[in-house]
Amino acid sequence: MIQWFKKHNAGTQKRVGQILAHADAERRSLLRRLLENGSGNRTKNDLLSGLTVALALVPEAVAFAFVAGVAPLVGLYSAFMISLITAIVGGRPGMISGATGALAVVMVALVLDHGIEYLFATVVLMGILQIGVGWLRLGKFIRMVPHPVMLGFVNGLAIVIFLAQLKSFQVADAAGVSHWLSGPPLWRMLGLVALTMGIIYLLPKLTKAIPSALAAILITSLLVILLGIESRTVGDMASIAGGLPQFHLPMVPLNLETLRIILPYSVILAAIGLIESLLTMSLIDELTQTRGRGNRECVGQGVANVVTGFFGGMGGCAMVGQSMINVKSGGRGRLSGITAGIMVLMFILFAAPLIELIPIAALTGVMFMVVIGTFEWSSFRIMGRIPKADAFVLVLVSGMTVATDLAIAVITGVIVSALVFAWEHARQIRIHAYVDDTGSKIYELEGPLFFASTSTLLERITPAQDPEQVVIDFYGSRVMDHSAIEAIDTLASRYIKEGKSLKLRHLSPECQQLLAEARGLVEIDLEKDPHYWVAADKLA
Repeated sequence: MIQWFKKHNAGTQKRVGQILAHADAERRSLLRRLLENGSGNRTKNDLLSGLTVALALVPEAVAFAFVAGVAPLVGLYSAFMISLITAIVGGRPGMISGATGALAVVMVALVLDHGIEYLFATVVLMGILQIGVGWLRLGKFIRMVPHPVMLGFVNGLAIVIFLAQLKSFQVADAAGVSHWLSGPPLWRMLGLVALTMGIIYLLPKLTKAIPSALAAILITSLLVILLGIESRTVGDMASIAGGLPQFHLPMVPLNLETLRIILPYSVILAAIGLIESLLTMSLIDELTQTRGRGNRECVGQGVANVVTGFFGGMGGCAMVGQSMINVKSGGRGRLSGITAGIMVLMFILFAAPLIELIPIAALTGVMFMVVIGTFEWSSFRIMGRIPKADAFVLVLVSGMTVATDLAIAVITGVIVSALVFAWEHARQIRIHAYVDDTGSKIYELEGPLFFASTSTLLERITPAQDPEQVVIDFYGSRVMDHSAIEAIDTLASRYIKEGKSLKLRHLSPECQQLLAEARGLVEIDLEKDPHYWVAADKLA
């Protein structure tokens, strides 16, 4: 019996081992195939989406160079270097950076007043400041941007992109004055834009083998060329042919006067660039269900701008439109940004004649689809369901993004949201007063005590009208800042002047250490103390 059991058990173990080995082999084979196919698809998607983005980067870079008052190649070199370096060094794979309009509108005054060499020096200092922000790990504070501000940023930027495309429907006369297209030129332009948008919308329903935006650009361009349709092209904006960017030290005096000129512009450009980059990173995080690294992105943007400044570029930051094109086209990895940057350089060196044949209408159609995909249309549906203050912030940030610039809009939105938050929580302080069996007046506080709610505390507690024995119980309250500590100190001083006995119950050790007037004169009961920290002290 024992021998039979050993034999049977050994056979069972052998069969189980064979089954498990076979299963492991199949699992390893399946996993290997999935990894190979996934890696191949991802590489293909990154390469094709990077090419698509590069085609869209060219006219944008040229247009922003004109806005900043510099040569088109300055914008193109920026698009090449910033896209390449941020893709390698930055903290958000799949996000595209380059020369942007938000920075160009700030640069134009500097170039007009002081010349392009001061712009290069400003871009270098801008990059150093951004590296400092990343090194100090300040990128995490992007989490403090409320969701209504984020929605306003996205909607405002979509509107800005849309308005920028309207210039494609204008033409300059001999005197340089712009006029709206009319007649056959207008209908041709509208037809080509509609064709491009239609291809982008319908092609994914048939196949996803090639990014629909790239296919739309190629099909529309071939149609215009083969049929001889009269349409403005990239070459009508400016020639993009050139050589490799050359290392160039900014030719500015190294003195305090130069620093006085460039420092304000550098600070503004660094702030705008980081705000737009970090908010774009948050948007891409949401679309891809992954998380970027904010501090590393700050460093990456800074390194890119420092290098760009030393190679004759105008600087830049993340681009929402191009990043959306990349993600929608399947670009998820760093290879997509690297490909976009390298392809821009290839266009400059070798393919300028071909790229200059691309009709502006095709690129305009691509950007219109970006606008449709970027705008949060759900914000119209939720407008009546969210708090009025949040709806106001959403509209305010959207409008200010269009009317002013991104940095001012976001900072304003954060400030308004913070003030609304403070006002709402100031009303949550509750004071329950009663007289106990011993004849002592008891004040029980509930809710946060901070700068906005201290006035309620000082108004509701009246030392002159209270009995000889008073207790203020902080067990249900939390002291949030030094304004609250000062209010407690003021109350203690008032009771001391009235000659009355005051007992502070459940007050944290951090607060009682800071009570200058009450120390030694007021009884502080630490029994059952909640042991929380004052926020300002903990952060310091």
